[in-house]
Amino acid sequence: MAEESILLAEHGACFICGTQNAMSMGVSYYWDTETVHAAFTFDLRHQGPPGHAHGGALAAVLDEAMGAVVWLSGHSAVAAHLELDYRQPVPLGELISLRAWSGEKGNRSVKARAELYRADGSVAIEASGVFVIAPHLFVNDQWHRALSPVADAPPGPAA
Repeated sequence: MAEESILLAEHGACFICGTQNAMSMGVSYYWDTETVHAAFTFDLRHQGPPGHAHGGALAAVLDEAMGAVVWLSGHSAVAAHLELDYRQPVPLGELISLRAWSGEKGNRSVKARAELYRADGSVAIEASGVFVIAPHLFVNDQWHRALSPVADAPPGPAA
């Protein structure tokens, strides 16, 4: 990971990172020109098994990280296929971290990978995703346009 990281823009009403959503998980993502990363804790709102994070909450933060790294790699895309290998449970209240990176680009898709780490550094989840390039879905999306300019996105309004 690079020494300097840039805090990514939050997405308003997003339930993962948005500040305009009272139920948001409040995750802040950072970009270091190669990976998207974050550190945070899950609380009772994210509980699945007693005392542990829900698998869907875990999947959501990894999906968001992989989607962000694909976007920052220059592609306006959406998740088409996600795979997660849950290696160990993630306790509530424990500081966890994650890292996502972009992979192979196809004609209409981009692959990404991510890992979620427990406080002791062990890998709790390995994730991979296929993201389909879909610029038409972001035509009126102020949050993604603000995040970064991308090569395959439709032009935004003139400044």
